[in-house]
Amino acid sequence: MDSLTQIALGGAVGYAVLGNKVGRKALVWGAVLGTLPDLDVFLPYVGEVEAFTYHRGFSHSLFVHLLASPIITWLILKLHTGTRQYAKQWFWLVFLTLSTHAILDSFTVYGTQLMWPLTEYPFGASNLFIIDPMYTLPLLLGLVFALFPKVKLTTARRMNLYGLALSSAYICWSLIAKVAIDQKVEVALSNRNIQTDVYISTPAPLSTLLWRVVVMSDGRYYEGYASVFDSPQNVSLNAYGTYPELLNEIQSEWGIERLQWFTKGFYSVRQKEERIVLSDLRMGVECSYVFNFAVGEWTESGIQVGDFEKVSQRPDLSQIGRIWDRIWDPSVSLVPALAANECEQE
Repeated sequence: MDSLTQIALGGAVGYAVLGNKVGRKALVWGAVLGTLPDLDVFLPYVGEVEAFTYHRGFSHSLFVHLLASPIITWLILKLHTGTRQYAKQWFWLVFLTLSTHAILDSFTVYGTQLMWPLTEYPFGASNLFIIDPMYTLPLLLGLVFALFPKVKLTTARRMNLYGLALSSAYICWSLIAKVAIDQKVEVALSNRNIQTDVYISTPAPLSTLLWRVVVMSDGRYYEGYASVFDSPQNVSLNAYGTYPELLNEIQSEWGIERLQWFTKGFYSVRQKEERIVLSDLRMGVECSYVFNFAVGEWTESGIQVGDFEKVSQRPDLSQIGRIWDRIWDPSVSLVPALAANECEQE
């Protein structure tokens, strides 16, 4: 999730655990610790693939959080010696703010290695978009009461708990909506006789009322949208070509295997001029995927391993305003204008 949401969640959790004993110190430490796991983005990774696939790794591991919490608690007590009688509560504040950060990240599609080092599997429930005001606002409103000095402590704690409860209820709603969407899409795929290899649904930006779906299907993939108000007949699906055979000569390269594993099979392979580009289909939309890597290059002797440089695809922001319209009206199309050599709709 975005940094503001993680700060708000950390502050709310910290205040809920120890706000009645140490006041705003709990909120501040919760907010600080709520951003700590994401500092792994500043590590000097060897290359782009490493930076992409090792992010949300050890720093998001629940085992690491459990081991690090006593050390961080000891450091906090060195700074706040007058609160040593609350050492146990400080430990829970530290552990819960770190672990809820990682658990919240695992609700997005990116992938979070919660069980590292036992497994590097990137857990991703894909029931929340990376930025969702409906989740963040209740947390922020609860914290506002805790920050005002004239608000009574009991009122501040109650409002903070309300904020946590509402944001948690929103997560529950998103999971229910995802199940409903998946059921509709399964019917839609069956009705259209589309063979499915793997399938994923993710919320559209800023909402859990509209969902983007990606279906991998024997040499092609489908991208579409489904609203919680749609019937299976209203689910929109558009087919696009992918050419995994372009990787045949370089398939054993570590970077390619790593990307195939991390994307869980949701990737496309295309030729862009002289380069072979692998795109993660889970994040972004057709023509505007967030993560694209130059994994190969055409040479006189055939396809050679590329430099794995990230390839930028400019997003089409003109579609953002149409998301709200598509929630209510299945006839609204979110398919971008197809640019030559960028999108290949079948």
